[in-house]
Amino acid sequence: MFNLANATTFEIVAIWCVLLIAFLGLGYALLLRRQIMKYDKGTAKMQEVWGAIKVGADTYLKRQLKTIVPLIVVLTFVLFLSVYVVPPSDEAMSRFAGKSENTVKVIIGIGRAIAFIMGACFSLMVGQFGMRMAVEGNVRVASASRRSFGEALKIAYRTGTITGMLTDGLGLLGGTLIFMVFGIAAPDALLGFGFGGTLLALFMRVGGGIYTKAADVGADLVGKVEANLPEDDERNAAVIADLVGDNVGDCAGMAADIFESYEVTIVSGLILGLALMNLNHGDLKWIVFPLLVRGIGVLSSMIGTYLVKGSKDLKGSNAMSSINKGFYISAAISLVSFALLAHFYMNEWRAFFSVGVGIVLAIVLDEITKYFTDTHYRPVKDIAASSKTGSATLLLRGIAEGYESAVWQTLVIAITILTSTLIYHGMGTTYILYGVAMTGIGMLTLTGNNVAMDSFGPISDNANGIGELSGLDKEARKVMDHLDATGNTTKAITKGVAIGSAVIAAVSLFGSFLTDVTKMQAQMNVSESLRIANTGIRVSEPKIFVGVLIGACIPWLFSSLVINAVTRAAAKIVEEVRRQFKIPGLLERKVKPDYQKAVDICTVSAQKELIGLALIGILSPLVVGILLGVESLGGFLAGVIVSGQLLAVFMSNTGGAWDNAKKTIEDGLYGGKGSEAHKAAVVGDTVGDPLKDTAGPALNPMIKVMNLVSLLAAPVLVQYSATSWGMITTLVICSVIIVIAILYSKNGGFSFLKREASK
Repeated sequence: MFNLANATTFEIVAIWCVLLIAFLGLGYALLLRRQIMKYDKGTAKMQEVWGAIKVGADTYLKRQLKTIVPLIVVLTFVLFLSVYVVPPSDEAMSRFAGKSENTVKVIIGIGRAIAFIMGACFSLMVGQFGMRMAVEGNVRVASASRRSFGEALKIAYRTGTITGMLTDGLGLLGGTLIFMVFGIAAPDALLGFGFGGTLLALFMRVGGGIYTKAADVGADLVGKVEANLPEDDERNAAVIADLVGDNVGDCAGMAADIFESYEVTIVSGLILGLALMNLNHGDLKWIVFPLLVRGIGVLSSMIGTYLVKGSKDLKGSNAMSSINKGFYISAAISLVSFALLAHFYMNEWRAFFSVGVGIVLAIVLDEITKYFTDTHYRPVKDIAASSKTGSATLLLRGIAEGYESAVWQTLVIAITILTSTLIYHGMGTTYILYGVAMTGIGMLTLTGNNVAMDSFGPISDNANGIGELSGLDKEARKVMDHLDATGNTTKAITKGVAIGSAVIAAVSLFGSFLTDVTKMQAQMNVSESLRIANTGIRVSEPKIFVGVLIGACIPWLFSSLVINAVTRAAAKIVEEVRRQFKIPGLLERKVKPDYQKAVDICTVSAQKELIGLALIGILSPLVVGILLGVESLGGFLAGVIVSGQLLAVFMSNTGGAWDNAKKTIEDGLYGGKGSEAHKAAVVGDTVGDPLKDTAGPALNPMIKVMNLVSLLAAPVLVQYSATSWGMITTLVICSVIIVIAILYSKNGGFSFLKREASK
């Protein structure tokens, strides 16, 4: 920042204000934590249940950290060394004028490596701290439900807001600090920041998703279907693992997921903003505007989230209405502020329309997701009605509704991108791509609200489970049932936003990919007519179309491996719960089940799968890029984005609809709990669990990991021939690792090698 010769006094002051806002967001999170911790933790029985959940969650996170640290160390060195295979950008040489090229390489390499560690650590902090606060909040919500609906709602939502503000504050802090240090060379380092956050999100999404759904599926199949026990029954050995899973999957996983979208959109926005700055004779407004938008978003989220409150009594109250009120207040504050910023600073309205479209997109996706997954609308009601004729018809109806929901959400995103294109129509490709990036930044303006809504779900779910296991009275259970039902809807809504933001972020990164490839082609003196910005991704070329096809396959392969992992882990839980049900006196409540055994099974199963799945996402773009070329890699990314979007929405909404169909029956519809309709609905819910909470959400970071790897690799692919020994060696090594990773994930270990050896 101190080397931005063209910066005005307003821009310098504004950047410092953005940094201050980042710290304000983190301070707000600490303030809420202090408020939450003052509430009591209830009875001794409630604290006993809570203690088991806390120990299980802590154990999982510690083990996960040990699994992923070695890969982070390796990738840190790779990112540092990556600058030695391509010359520093013109912006980097300008920022560090007077220094030799090798010195600049060292500076950028160190910056990229530190930014990678920062992004990974921030993502980890958001997931870990947010999850730990969710565990602290759940028992306090259960205790407050005995006194007041409003108090329970406030504790649950504000506990979730802590995670939201950590996401906002740390994301804004990292991006702003890197920009202040590196100035116009910031994109060189920001790639590391985005990659670190995205990679950790992939780990936390996949690991948390496998854990939570293995426990949930195993607990439901044996407890509800076979033994006809209620949900969260203390005799079910998997019940604590299920409650732990809500936290490691929905709190830690989702928080890290949205955090990396938050990072990635600012990375792509600054890369494209830098390109526009060069086109506009050094005008810095194109790279300052995204940071100012983010700062405004943090302030508006602070105001809106603090206003979420409920009345004392449950009668006549609606938690969803209160949460929506806070969301719309934040949206209104943001829109007005963006309009003023666009008018007085940008001196044009296109920037405002771009970020405004992003906010509208978030709201529309909310409503579409709500329509297909909420109990008040036709799709869920029709799925529930299908349960009367068995699980097969219920499953078919759910699949049909899920397919339709994917169409509508994808069309909305397509219209949004088209609108962003029209806003900058006639001004060139770079302006259009910048508009798309601003739409992504606008969509994630209310990240604080969105993450608060998501964390609210597992916090309320855990509180309900604690209430069931500790035997709270009916009035308290009614309060928690209402919050739990609302939480199911908020979780489904935020999954829709997360998927939508992932697609917009991926499209933004795709634009950055085209920009960087074109810049490198210019440095390599490639004819202007052959540069990718002018040719585009020519899918009429067979080799490019092959890249599209391979890219479209990856989300399906990835989802297959993730669901297989859940199936294997769930089978182990089923066997364990069945074994414990045979223990004399357990079903009569004379003997307590061994909860820790189920927790251990889920923890170990989740960790086994992490590295293999991550390697597939990291290495497959390199194989395609080396084998087929940089333009085919662009086709590969297009295939990943389109296929991943449709599949993620289908799985997320289908699973959410099956879940809520089950809950409507449990509330008394079609015979209620224990009826044949209920058993059919439980089957649908268990099939949908790994779709909506593991495979579907895991596609979000997977898509962005591939885009970021491609962005990092693009300059190398342009500069070096695919027939060089270095590239051929890299291709062979990556291909072998991918094959091993697929076989490892498919078989749940290296047992396939033992089978081959025995032959």
